[in-house]
Amino acid sequence: MTTLELTTLAQSGAEALAPITLYHYLFVSAVMFAIGVIGFLSRRNMIIMFLCTEIMFQAAGLALIAFSRLHFNHSGDVFVIIVLTVAAAEAALALGLVVYLFRRKGSLDALQWAQLSG
Repeated sequence: MTTLELTTLAQSGAEALAPITLYHYLFVSAVMFAIGVIGFLSRRNMIIMFLCTEIMFQAAGLALIAFSRLHFNHSGDVFVIIVLTVAAAEAALALGLVVYLFRRKGSLDALQWAQLSG
């Protein structure tokens, strides 16, 4: 870029954006996974715990896609499809368990599971 273009760019308030790298994707993935873990460990509501598990699955999928893009290989995409399949199966199972718990106890508190043995 010429000096005139840089001056015009600086005067307009816009900056040249750096390309998004693997580290950006991994940072977002790590933050999403950490939010999922913290939410899962700190909440007792079964629906919130279920949603935090889904956030962790999506964070793992984002990391797999990022590494797949880095190496120009589609095996990461295939693993993401497998992760999404596992997440869908987990969602169906979790929904059934949440409905069962709510019908039996009238609450979605995870501590109620200890009283269901028998």
